Amino acid sequence: MDDWRYSQKHLLGIEGMHALDINLLLDEAEVYAEHNRQTQKRKAILKGLTQINMFFENSTRTLMSFDLAGKRLGADTISLPVSSSSIKKGETLLDTALTLNAMRPDVIVIRHGSSGAVKLIADNVDCAVINAGDGRHEHPTQALLDALTIRHRKGKIEGLIVAICGDILHSRVARSNIHLLLTLGAIVRLVGPPTLLPPHFADLGASIHHDMESGLKDADIVMMLRLQQERMDGAFLPSTREYFRTFGLTDDKLAHAKPDAVIMHPGPMNRGVEIDTHIADDLKRSGIAEQVEMGVAVRMACLDVLTRDLRAEAADG
Repeated sequence: MDDWRYSQKHLLGIEGMHALDINLLLDEAEVYAEHNRQTQKRKAILKGLTQINMFFENSTRTLMSFDLAGKRLGADTISLPVSSSSIKKGETLLDTALTLNAMRPDVIVIRHGSSGAVKLIADNVDCAVINAGDGRHEHPTQALLDALTIRHRKGKIEGLIVAICGDILHSRVARSNIHLLLTLGAIVRLVGPPTLLPPHFADLGASIHHDMESGLKDADIVMMLRLQQERMDGAFLPSTREYFRTFGLTDDKLAHAKPDAVIMHPGPMNRGVEIDTHIADDLKRSGIAEQVEMGVAVRMACLDVLTRDLRAEAADG
């Protein structure tokens, strides 16, 4: 593992990634997690490099995390205000990619509402590209930070039973987590109503459950998902109250999981819809705050690893 080098130019998704690539990023993130707990958090390894954060969808948590990660590594970070950019004035995504490429950035972090948009940009720029979430496709750094949180809490991923519950249909977080957890040897259960959990998800290798009792039985990790009503264009639910009664995480439902099960949520949470407030705030069982902390460490690791060849070339030159 010590001589393994990351095998991809970009980080566009977890699907198809080699387990060694995933573990390399997680191991590097472990180092940064410890570093971030020190008083002096800044490093200069990306000094002189330019990081552009281009978010076509709002996400305060992810944007701040990437921005902070870049700054802590010494990069010049720029966040593109998409609401006032040319893309809103009719410029195509390809034109935006070509314009950004002409500015010679060293890494671009992109969040976009359309699946595949990040790959389109990656195919038309010279620098490394990190997917910060694209449509219903993937959100790879979220899956990595979730995995790092699980490793911190449980010491391993292989063999654990992980129940991912809620709005699976609209969740790029779920897709990335399914690919990562299965690749690293976890047992993955998907739990939700049939309208939000179609049977084709079983093709990914996870088991399907339409009730919380069977889905959470003896689970080591209970990962709740946000109900993405902004992506719903039909009658997926009778009401949020009914959803909480059936699929919201309460003490009664959590009792089916292992007594030491870790509770997770990618945020932002809809309290009283996906999860009971006192469960979310239970510091002994909830890993939600730790997920936010691990997010900065994971994104520092990704920025570091994806620019290593570039920095090596500059040092040789």
